[in-house]
Amino acid sequence: MNQLRPQPRTFPARPTNGPARAAAPIRILLVDDHAVIRQALRMLLEAQPELEVVADVENGREAVQAVERLQPDVVLMDVVMPGLNGLEATRQIRRIAPATRVVMLSGFVDEDQLLDAIRSGASGYIIKKSDVSELVLAIQTVHRGNSYFSSALSEGFDLAEVLYQAKRSDQRNGMDTLTSREREVLQLIAEGYTNQGIANELYISVKTVEAHKAHIMAKLHARNRTDLIRYAIRKGIVRLESVEEAQSMLDDAEAAAG
Repeated sequence: MNQLRPQPRTFPARPTNGPARAAAPIRILLVDDHAVIRQALRMLLEAQPELEVVADVENGREAVQAVERLQPDVVLMDVVMPGLNGLEATRQIRRIAPATRVVMLSGFVDEDQLLDAIRSGASGYIIKKSDVSELVLAIQTVHRGNSYFSSALSEGFDLAEVLYQAKRSDQRNGMDTLTSREREVLQLIAEGYTNQGIANELYISVKTVEAHKAHIMAKLHARNRTDLIRYAIRKGIVRLESVEEAQSMLDDAEAAAG
């Protein structure tokens, strides 16, 4: 997939005896596995003089690397992406760059996903159908250190209750009990990787993969690989284009389990 490259931008200097210098633009990293969406977002945001898109990448793993290298102010992060999803990428970004704020971008309203996003460290959550003015407002709001949630979220459920639940440590289970590496392994299992494939992807041994898998199954009370895939589908860790594809994944897993 062709990836858009960041374009240099220059800002004219103001004379020292003139008006106060304009504030530096908010530096943004775009993360989405669809090139068309990244291109559209780049065009919309770069039309705003107070914003600067420093780079765009197509998955969570590249996002973590880009944040470490570029230190953007705000990351616009898709939720569901292959390899490393937006939620886990957000957790890792918040560890390596606490000053960088993350706004999740989602195509639909889902209370569980919103809860997971907040617990992952996201400062905002925007529905992709929102207009550009709301997106810009979200970026400006989180850059100031506040939180922003799309107005569409209040239509389906009690946002205040979700925020309250996100702060309750006694309500954490499932994905919250897994380590960062275990969440990565779970996603790759759900995407159909073999143990050897996971080892190659994460640069670890097959024995380590098997150990992670055993820990994941114990924590999620899963009996086999099929249970893990069902869990990943239910949590929105993998993107499935249709019910038929989901069933095909489950059938393949059951056949492999023998």
